[in-house]
Amino acid sequence: MGEILWQPSEEQVQNSTMMQFMNRINAAYNKNFKQYADLYEWSIENIPEFWAEMWNYADIVHSRAYDQVVDDPYKMPGAKWFAGARLNFAENLLRFRDDHTAMVFMGESMPVRRLTYAELYRAVSRVAQALKKLDIQPEDRVVGFMPNMPETIIAMLAGATMGATWSSCSPDFGIQGVLDRFGQIEPRVLFVSDGYFYKGKHIDNLERVSRILKELPSVEQVVVVPYTSQNPDISSVPRAVLYADFIAGTSDDAEIDFLQLPFAHPHYIMYSSGTTGPPKCMVQGAGGVLIQQVKEHMLHVDLKREDNLFYVTTCGWMMWNWLTCGLSQGATITLYDGNPFHPDPEVLWRLAEKEKITIFGTSAGYIGALRNAGARPGSSYDLSALKAVLSTGSPLDTEGFKYVYREIKEDLQLASISGGTDINACFFLGNPMGPVYTGELQCRGLAMKVKAYDENGQPVYNQPGELVCEASVPSMPLYFWKDPDGSKYHSAYFDMFPGVWAHGDYIEINDHGGVIIYGRSDATLNPGGVRIGTAEIYRQVEKLHEIEDSIVTGYRVDGDEKVVLFVKMKPGYELDQDMEKKIKTTIRENTTPRHVPAKICAVPDIPYTLNMKKVELAVKKILHGNAVLNKEALSNPECLSFYEEWKDQL
Repeated sequence: MGEILWQPSEEQVQNSTMMQFMNRINAAYNKNFKQYADLYEWSIENIPEFWAEMWNYADIVHSRAYDQVVDDPYKMPGAKWFAGARLNFAENLLRFRDDHTAMVFMGESMPVRRLTYAELYRAVSRVAQALKKLDIQPEDRVVGFMPNMPETIIAMLAGATMGATWSSCSPDFGIQGVLDRFGQIEPRVLFVSDGYFYKGKHIDNLERVSRILKELPSVEQVVVVPYTSQNPDISSVPRAVLYADFIAGTSDDAEIDFLQLPFAHPHYIMYSSGTTGPPKCMVQGAGGVLIQQVKEHMLHVDLKREDNLFYVTTCGWMMWNWLTCGLSQGATITLYDGNPFHPDPEVLWRLAEKEKITIFGTSAGYIGALRNAGARPGSSYDLSALKAVLSTGSPLDTEGFKYVYREIKEDLQLASISGGTDINACFFLGNPMGPVYTGELQCRGLAMKVKAYDENGQPVYNQPGELVCEASVPSMPLYFWKDPDGSKYHSAYFDMFPGVWAHGDYIEINDHGGVIIYGRSDATLNPGGVRIGTAEIYRQVEKLHEIEDSIVTGYRVDGDEKVVLFVKMKPGYELDQDMEKKIKTTIRENTTPRHVPAKICAVPDIPYTLNMKKVELAVKKILHGNAVLNKEALSNPECLSFYEEWKDQL
């Protein structure tokens, strides 16, 4: 068990939405729950009742009530949720139309923009009117190749008013990466920006858009949003119109006609990483994503109208979709586009101070980089409004936990959360009623019947196992695109344990309900037949101040797997014999001899996906002489050349 770093006060517990919801359940079902664990157990044993209560408590906007919550919660895939209900996703995010700030946006080196809920409603109305002129129909694809800016959210919501299905890529995707995704789903309308900023540089988008359109004949209309210039030249872009011209002639005060659609209406198309083959296109329902994310925001994040929710994300990562749903609570959401370390490591903390951000969401990689940069935001800025830091994307190590409390703020909830693009939601989340332990995610999400299985499909506790979900949840994909018999969907999650969702993470659930994530199952190391999660090694390496970053994988030799560790040294340090000995000693003393790498090598860079996840499998493929597919899915594919050269030393 880790060290307790934070404990909510009794006042915080009593004022939390989680406690209010628990009191509601106690009253309705004659219970006397006092702790989160009690509520969690009830939620997974009474799944239909839980979601019925969530529907009512969240006040889901609908025109027709459901006939049945779910036909069979243990039917996976294929459970039917909230059959008979009619609703509209956008209507639920636009229920507020007042002068409360809906969005704050800051682009790299750009002045801050703000939109009220009234302004957001009018902006969505105008784009929706323009889309109607194109005769956009339900399930037509409207997509964005856009920065994380208000117009991206406006376009998504405008399409949703009439049942269009939304998908997006961030502008740091290469041409092939965009085509690998949009080429499969054949969109009718494409929203793009003229360019974007990154590390102080202006990067043009329009030349790439012109090339993309040559391979994307389904696009009938390109809408160009000026971002890096006020009047971009779009003459080279076929079928293009400027954003202002697109909405010209629309009414500024027209009421939105929210088309009422089934709960399972296709709303989002999300993508797998594409590092092991063409990205899988996962189609997700409007109602499922809505009620799942609302549950997380209301109960686990304790998001309220007066809050300002921020997440460091691009619209190519599911956290953009998750952040956007904060509008359903009438809260302010803050958007940032650009490099989070430009012009310096504390740029986002100046934003946090200025905008009085209450919930600061980011990645474990960002926290690690902030620590390596020696940043001390808590000493430099007024973070009195800050009540929570959220971390996801990869496991946050113990040193990262301690850094947040030492250098950002002592009195806040650090919620390490984890889920997946596959469900557009989280399996593990924060619990505003419970303590924060070093290195642990606080809890399993309500109504998420998650366990760790051993290789025989039996639940295990206090030891690592496969992350599984034994019951359906509303936001699981409706289907995969162009998978008519469902075989791709089935093989992605249900081949390992029939009828049970196997997510592909290697986890441990302990006695008090905390969760430790060891990494991806397919990246798990297996020296001498003993399974080791990559995070077990990363946690030790990250203790060494000489090392900036690392990646670990395995390679087969004489029927056994050997562990190889690649390290990126900080400037001024090198991997000599003494450093190699220090690394091995640190790993051995804090884990087991089997964790000690057979080889350690210094590298110039560590490969990451565009969503800042290490790609152990890509390195493993290279070491075994196999080609890495879809390098477009990586943020720095050029660094793979070093690993390709190094493999000959094995």
